[in-house]
Formats: sequence, C-alpha cells, structure tokens
Amino acid sequence: MADRHHARHARAISQPLPLDTARECFTLLVTGPQPLSLDGRRYAGLPNRLVPLNELRDRMLRRSCPRRTRDEIWAHLVRQSREHGATWTLACTGMALPALAGVARWLAARFPDDVFDVHAEVLSGFLGALATIDVDRPRVLVRLRWAAYRSGFAALCEALDAPMPVAGAFRSAPPKAPWGHPDLVLAEAVRQSVLNRTEADLIGATRLEETLVTDWASRNHMTTEAAYKARWRAERRLVAFLREQADSADPDDPVASHVVSSLTPAAPTSHSPLRSRSVTPESPGGPARPRRKSAAAVSKTGSDSGLLACGESTPARTPHVSSEVPGCV
Repeated sequence: MADRHHARHARAISQPLPLDTARECFTLLVTGPQPLSLDGRRYAGLPNRLVPLNELRDRMLRRSCPRRTRDEIWAHLVRQSREHGATWTLACTGMALPALAGVARWLAARFPDDVFDVHAEVLSGFLGALATIDVDRPRVLVRLRWAAYRSGFAALCEALDAPMPVAGAFRSAPPKAPWGHPDLVLAEAVRQSVLNRTEADLIGATRLEETLVTDWASRNHMTTEAAYKARWRAERRLVAFLREQADSADPDDPVASHVVSSLTPAAPTSHSPLRSRSVTPESPGGPARPRRKSAAAVSKTGSDSGLLACGESTPARTPHVSSEVPGCV
C-alpha cells in the first residue's frame, strides 16, 4: 500500500493529469491578441461581437443563458471539431471542463488505483462521443457528460473487480456494487430479462435524457398513451427487481446506499392490472360495459412515478463543482 501511495505521488509530480493538460492548452487558445472566438451575433443573449471561448463558457454557465442558446453553441462546436480537427476538439474539451472535472473528481474519490487512469478514461469517453453524438437533439453537453461518465465508470468497475493481494498471493473479489448508476441499472435489467431493449430505451430516453414521451412515441411508431403505459409497466418491474437486489447491496457503497434508501420508504402499493381501455370483465348481470380510463395509471408525476417509483426521475446526482468555474453547464 505504501509503495502504491509513493508511486502515485511520484507520478503526480512528474506528469500532470489529463484534464489539467487540457486546461492549460485551452488557456493558450484563448489568450493573446487573437483568442479563439465565436460570433455572438449568431446567438440569442450574447454580445454583438466576437466572444472569446473562455468568456463564452462563463456566459453559458449563467442561469440566464437560454437552454436553446447552449444547445446551438454546442452543436456548432461539435461540428467545428468534426470538420477542422485538433484545435476545435481541444476547444470543445476546454468548454466542457467544468462538467468533466466534476465527473473525474467523483470517480477519482472512489478509484483504488492511479487517478490518472480514470481521468484519462473520462476524457477518452468525452472525445469518443464528440465524433458520434447527435447534435440535432437537445442537451448536447449533458449527453457528452454522460458518455464521459460511462467511460470513467467502466474503468472504476474494472479496477474494483481486479484481483486483490492476500498474503503474497491474489484472490478474486467481487466489486463493490455501485449499480445505482441509471445506465448500468437498465443494462443489467435487460441482461436479466426484466426489461426488453425497447423498454430500456424508453426509460433511458424519457427519464435520463429528458426526451418528451410524445417525441419518443412518434419515433417508435407508437401512440403517446401506449408509450406512457409501457413505461409505467416497465418501471414497476424495474422497481421490483431493484428491491430484490437491495438485500445484497454493499452498505459502504454510496451509490447503492442511495438507491436502497430511496426504495425503502416507498412501500409497494397494490394496483389492479391495466385493463383494456374499452371494456371491463363481464359481470354476472350482463355484458361488459365501457370503462373510463384511469389517469393515475399513466401519471408522469405521481408518487409512484419515476425510475425509482418515488416521484423522482433519476437518483440524486452528486453536485459538480469545478475549482475553475462556478458549477457546470
């Protein structure tokens, strides 16, 4: 353990972390007589002049900056990166540093090995997503951040799953179970046939990426009502699956603990199965009669809604606070 600590310390002195290097390079892009800039006249809420990217980032961090403006700027930055390469790719990284720093800090605090590796994976996930992300959909930076998180989180899981030394030998040890991350929850639910891929995509798109249910339904050739019902049924199965898994959760894992505490207070409630919207079962006194649709069964905001069936769309996220700028986009 002491050797590992000394190795980390020596590396920290000799080699800066990847995000530190990205910050230094971005600083070079935005200093001097001709800093890399965007034309503010193209975007609502910006000055009618060339705006250096460091100033632009500060303006985008303000609550007063319209979400649509943020998305338009990020779509432009990603296209510039794809068309012109290195300079604009580095510019995208510098613009995203507040979000990436928060992700890297959270993962590094739980990483058992050299934090350089998890920082590198976060940056790699972000750069990989730059080449593939759909810039015509909203919340471009949010989706880039999730890509960076997934890459770093995979490295964290792999490190926790590595063999552990015991008395001069090695033994295999299961990782602590940070299975509360929403993407991993959905992937595991599909793997164990709790959800199918369409249901997982429906929950992921409408709960995690804030896609409107109407838009998802339209893309998947489904009525909005049917999409709401499908999500309601899928989420109830998912919650039951999580409750079964809660007994084996690692009590020392902060993410798992959050999921368990979120599930425990919300005791399962008895709901009658969803019936056809047009008829009810035939009664002894006569044929089936039309039945009014229940709004509660497809409610999006009720106490039984959300990924965890406790009125929340996703597990609470750790606040991202950058030492460089106040908060993240």
